[in-house]
Amino acid sequence: MAVTSRDAAILKVLSGGTCRPPPVWLMRQAGRYLPEYRELRARAASFLDLCFAPKLAAEATLQPVRRFEMDAAILFSDILVVPHALGQTVVFETGEGPRLSPTIGSVGLSMPGKIDLSVLAPVFETIAIVRASLPSHVALLGFCGAPWTVATYMVAGHGTSDQAPARLFAYRQPVAFQELIDVLVQASIDYLEAQLGAGVDAVQLFDTWAGVLGPAEFERWCIEPTARIVAGLRKRVARAKIIGFPRGAGVLARRYVENIPVDAIGLDWMIDRDFARDEIQSLRPVQGNLDPIALVAGGAALDREVDAVLEAFAGKPFIFNLGHGILPETPIAHVEQMLGRVRKFRS
Repeated sequence: MAVTSRDAAILKVLSGGTCRPPPVWLMRQAGRYLPEYRELRARAASFLDLCFAPKLAAEATLQPVRRFEMDAAILFSDILVVPHALGQTVVFETGEGPRLSPTIGSVGLSMPGKIDLSVLAPVFETIAIVRASLPSHVALLGFCGAPWTVATYMVAGHGTSDQAPARLFAYRQPVAFQELIDVLVQASIDYLEAQLGAGVDAVQLFDTWAGVLGPAEFERWCIEPTARIVAGLRKRVARAKIIGFPRGAGVLARRYVENIPVDAIGLDWMIDRDFARDEIQSLRPVQGNLDPIALVAGGAALDREVDAVLEAFAGKPFIFNLGHGILPETPIAHVEQMLGRVRKFRS
């Protein structure tokens, strides 16, 4: 494994330690709200081209660290590079989001059973470039999508508001859907192991669409596959640090941490903070959970929300973050306001 930032504050938290002030990074912190990112994006023919151009992707990864002195850089990439490496065609249409073809429901499991990591070689090169450029106290985070969330795109061919195509497929053809999940579990283990080998300090599993699942389906399609990924990855990289993010899980987040030995769990802004502190943070470090809209709003409302997050969670192992990705319309001044308030927190 490559040399990593083992003295980073975030890694202390992931090992169960408490920091004052808490370390902070933002989901989607490398993105369209930054003018320097928009200039960089104009140099690539497509979003996927940008993800697979190591020098450009490394620059995108490093931009928010330079501007804001974040405590972590997160790899600039996308969860849909995994379907791409499994043989689906993935295209990002401007203003319309991703398009995947052929969809799994229409053709069955026609993709290779094993991920082609050579397709993702540019991602690992990006990691190496960033690793060499980061200060020693800044962690480098890798990631992939959790199987349920990635499967929703592979089945529908695009994003939907309720992920009905994947839910219908899972109900009507549970054996075939389980095959798809099994492919994604193994692909995720292989991909995350390669990221750790290239130099990331920790990885996050984004289950963005976990919240559309009922309790039984959450157990089968979110908890069970994620537990297999964590176990499989730790068989290969024993000390791998892993953050789980089951967005929208609500009270099921406790079952998530009871059944999956992640090192921390990301909390969305919709969860009750008292419940999260008492029922989840008592078991595992937490990360989150500022509403991205509060960051857009700024002003006194932002200050109140930042203070509420800190009051709820900063007494135990905690990483300050948003409850989901930063929005493109977020003013940079509001990010600076938020960071200033977090960094002044000591009690």
